[in-house]
Amino acid sequence: MAKGDSGKKAGRIDPSWPKVPDGEHPVSELAADRQGALSPYGDVTFPLDTVPYVHPQTEINK
Repeated sequence: MAKGDSGKKAGRIDPSWPKVPDGEHPVSELAADRQGALSPYGDVTFPLDTVPYVHPQTEINK
């Protein structure tokens, strides 16, 4: 620590850091069974047999 820095770091400590038992570590990340981004579709295996999408049709009023 540099000279004169003794009181400057106290304001940077996050007061909302969780309280955990001794020997435990607070986890602030999501724990997943694989690396990378998780699927926004949940536990869906692609390709699907059928697609649950119905294309809209516009009826023109004449």
